[in-house]
Parts: sequence; C-alpha cells; structure tokens
Amino acid sequence: MVDLNKCKEEFLKYVAPYEEEYEYEKEFEGIERKKFHSLRVMEECKKLSEKLGLSDEQKEIATLIGLLHDIGRFKQYTLDNRFLNEMLVDHAKLGVEVLEKDDYIKKYIDDKHYIPIIFKAIENHNKYKIEESLNEEELLFSKIIRDADKLDILYEGAEIYWKSEEEVERVENSKINVKVEQQFKVERQVKKYGCERNDTVDGVLILLSYIYDINFKESLSIVYKENYVKRILDRFDFKDEKTKKQMENLEEILQRNIILRLRKRYKG
Repeated sequence: MVDLNKCKEEFLKYVAPYEEEYEYEKEFEGIERKKFHSLRVMEECKKLSEKLGLSDEQKEIATLIGLLHDIGRFKQYTLDNRFLNEMLVDHAKLGVEVLEKDDYIKKYIDDKHYIPIIFKAIENHNKYKIEESLNEEELLFSKIIRDADKLDILYEGAEIYWKSEEEVERVENSKINVKVEQQFKVERQVKKYGCERNDTVDGVLILLSYIYDINFKESLSIVYKENYVKRILDRFDFKDEKTKKQMENLEEILQRNIILRLRKRYKG
C-alpha cells in the first residue's frame, strides 16, 4: 500500500532546499540533525510495530508516521528568526499544515482512511499527553510514534547532544530547579514551563523523564538494554556536591521505576 522507499526519497527531496539554504549557517546542523532523527525514528517505528505484531499494512503506516512526524521542524527554521521554541511554534501542528497544503500528503500516501490517522498521530507526538478523544487506531499509532520519538531522543542524549566542552561544563555547573526535581521524584514526565534550558541539568532531567511516559514494554526494554540512563548521566561530572547527590538519588528513582514496570508488564 505504501512504497516506503519512494516516501523516503520524497522526504529527502523536501528537506534538500532547507539544506541548501542553510548550508553555510549554524542552522544547517539543526536541519541535518532533524533529517537524520526523522530517518532513525522511521526505523524505530518499523521495529516497534514488528515487535507489537501489527499487520503489514499497519507496519507501513507506523513507519511512514515515523518518517513524517517532524516534517514541520524544517519550516520552523524559517519562522520566528529560527528560534525553536514550542511556546511560539508547535512543530507538530505545523507539520500537519505542511502535509495538508496542496495535498502534499498524497506524495506519500493516498488513502482516505489512514490520512486522518497519520495527521492525528503527528499532532499528538510532541504533546505532554495524548488527547483523550482518539479512537483505537489513532491511539495506537500515537503511542507508537511517541515511544519511537522518545527512544531516539534518548539515543541523541547519549551520543549527540552536549558535544562541546562548553555545553558539558554548563550542565555540570548548573543546579536543579525545584519544580523539575519535584516532578521527577513523583515519577512523571517533567512538564516544561518555558524557561528550562537544554544546556543545564534541568534539560538532562527533562530528557530522562521522557522514560516515565513510555507506553509499551517493548520500548521500555530498549531503554533498559541500551542502558540509556547511565550512558547519559555518565557524560557529566556535576561539580556541586548537593547537585551530585540529588542526581544520584533521581537516577536511582528512575532505574527502579524501569525495573518495576518491566517486571509488572512481563508477568503472565
């Protein structure tokens, strides 16, 4: 039903003008990172849908959603002076607008049943929680893309973010916001207030808190097997003793949460 190779070609064709426009600017790095993130999430969706035992048709739809989930990111670079702030631009909503304009979605799929489902999944992939009015199919694909997206963000936290010495030092010398710590301690995804910086310890905790919002045991197993929590935290040597002890405590809470959820979900 879906030619995923052609879809990938069309996606890369869509991204190419943005790469050309920002080739010699700082924003080019962000464009490239989002391109490769989209391709990796595409693969994560494919693997996750296979592990969930979905039909071949459903696997194709899940994989396509993975490819397209962040397509709004590229246009986002042209808005608000390329300031990537979800308070200003909702990239999920923008992505649906991109796909709706001139029926661009039909370059990827022409199916009256699945197109609205794809849009719903994309709209919900970056929200704090999934909207409550979704039907069974919309909910399934929304959960898949949310998990796949978070898995790759965790990978980026372990391998890609905080590359420069300056970024690492800013994280290591920062202190934890009380609101962030409180939310983390009660084992829920940290809700951003708009002032948290990615290059602080709060940014690290916000990223790690995505694990609390993982939907499927298959996804949580990947988090555990890839040892993402330790791999991310081992990148930093926090200088403030209080912060160091706080982080050790929060790491213990998160690791225990993962183990307990895996044991619970694997019973029977």
